[in-house]
Amino acid sequence: MDGGAFAAAMISGIHRVIAQQEYLNRINVFPVADSDTGTNLSLSLSAALPVLRAHDDEGLGRLLAATADALLDGARGNSGAIVAQFFQGMSDRTGDEAHYTTATFSGAMQSAADYARDALSQPREGTILTTISVFADEIEAQLQASPELLFPALLRKAHRRVDKAVEETTGQLDVLKKAGVVDAGAKGFAELVGGIAEYLASGKVAPPPESDLLSDREFDIQPVAVDKHLSFRFCTECLVSSSDIDRRKLREELAQLGDSLVLAGSKRKAKIHIHVDNPDAVFEIARKFGELSGVKADDMHRQQHGVQKRARKFAVITDSGADICDDDMERLDIHMVPCRIQFGDRGFLDKVSISTDEFYRELENNPHHPTTSQPAPGDFRRQFQFLASHFNDVLSVNLTSKASGTYESARSAASRIEASGHIHVVDSLNASVGQGQLAVLAAECAERGLDVETTASKLREQIANTRTYALLYDLGFAVRGGRLPRWLKTVTDLLRIVPVICTKPDGRIGVGGCLFGRHNRVVKFARYVTRRCQGSTALGISIGHAVCGDDASQLANELGRLLPNVRNLTICDLGTAIGVHGGPGTLIVSTRPIGLDEHIPGRVD
Repeated sequence: MDGGAFAAAMISGIHRVIAQQEYLNRINVFPVADSDTGTNLSLSLSAALPVLRAHDDEGLGRLLAATADALLDGARGNSGAIVAQFFQGMSDRTGDEAHYTTATFSGAMQSAADYARDALSQPREGTILTTISVFADEIEAQLQASPELLFPALLRKAHRRVDKAVEETTGQLDVLKKAGVVDAGAKGFAELVGGIAEYLASGKVAPPPESDLLSDREFDIQPVAVDKHLSFRFCTECLVSSSDIDRRKLREELAQLGDSLVLAGSKRKAKIHIHVDNPDAVFEIARKFGELSGVKADDMHRQQHGVQKRARKFAVITDSGADICDDDMERLDIHMVPCRIQFGDRGFLDKVSISTDEFYRELENNPHHPTTSQPAPGDFRRQFQFLASHFNDVLSVNLTSKASGTYESARSAASRIEASGHIHVVDSLNASVGQGQLAVLAAECAERGLDVETTASKLREQIANTRTYALLYDLGFAVRGGRLPRWLKTVTDLLRIVPVICTKPDGRIGVGGCLFGRHNRVVKFARYVTRRCQGSTALGISIGHAVCGDDASQLANELGRLLPNVRNLTICDLGTAIGVHGGPGTLIVSTRPIGLDEHIPGRVD
């Protein structure tokens, strides 16, 4: 088997896995029932497709090294990290060889299986590890019995044995037995082997799946329900690069933080996968061992809870530029893609690896003023892929395109999704609590059983009428960040003017007016907002505050007194989208007219 045959066989196998991603998601109950094994394996293996498709008759060893590196960079989830380490073992054993004989292939499989098992801190039988070991052992056993076997027959026999091993996983883990399913990771590996065997037997590469072939109607199973409390909330991953990583010490330090630890890669590049409650603790340890990249932390609690509400016609997701109270996030299962925050050489995932309180402490005390950046398309793609494999439609409500590239990043990711669900990306033309109100409206519509088209129409109407106003306590933070010239702060301080920032109808963010005098700023701000809400029959109001809860409560009381038509008012912590420029003491208010047909919780949070 030369490099060309290996590349074609791998492409065939990867196509088989992608075609089964939704089925794999549906049966995913181990190590946690977060229904994303199919998505993670598909994304992980897809990372190798550009390398495999670009094969130009280079030796097998060089191709394997490039493939292993691409798989490590793209590894997602527990199974993805294990598969990446499997191919790292293949690559290290193969070296610079130009081709495989059946004997050298068998040796490579044994090394690959050993690498995969060594990557786990607590390997379990009845998982993908079992099928990997069975595959390697069957290859070796077949060649011992019949050394003359050629690759097509060898892989066909090994695939049959792997399929049997997959069936046996149901009885090997109690959680699989209770759910009545096989292990999703094991099944995914079997599909990869099946595609490889199919190519070697027929010379034909399994075609890439069409999205309309991935409908739930193809699967004669019901969503798996598992009564299992998640020990840890975040599936956390990152990549560490250095000239000589002490993998043993890195594993020892990480093992104290959570479970499901997989450490894949080599001494120069290591992929970390672990389930924890505090992702930043993982990143802090990783930084000690090398340069950090590819950080991500997916909320498994949100994923698991959201999948249990498949009766909804669509799922709602937003970016962390939206500020939404925790109760609404939980009640309505709103998913969120975190933006990135950078203090000097230290990066964070907004609202995931750094809390709002921690952010404002850093903002006041860190000599480096933070920079914020939109989520990468890959961050959106991972979550879009997961949600689109569980829902027919996914509605993404994003930060105004006039102030950030987040909306375009989401659009780019949506165009690359390979799943049965459709992604609908909406420009909120708003920010912070205004964007949050629109995301909550979309989720309320989903909760009431409305379809995505009706909801998108309601959003368009409401976007035109949703306004957001920000009162900055100290312009110094905007000056530090380069958003305002220093002379403007000097002038406002001298004249004792407090500017009000607002969103414009076209989505731009700019100065909307000012308050004169620093005394009674909350009362003055309430009057400012009230003058712009006259004539509305019913209002929804959301208030965001940057570690100034007493001011937010006073503002809520004033608005309630001045605007008797307020029907719903919420208060939440203010995130980084505007907080990075306003700093502690910033207050934000968004107003939105409430339609007569809307569900109104009627509460103050």
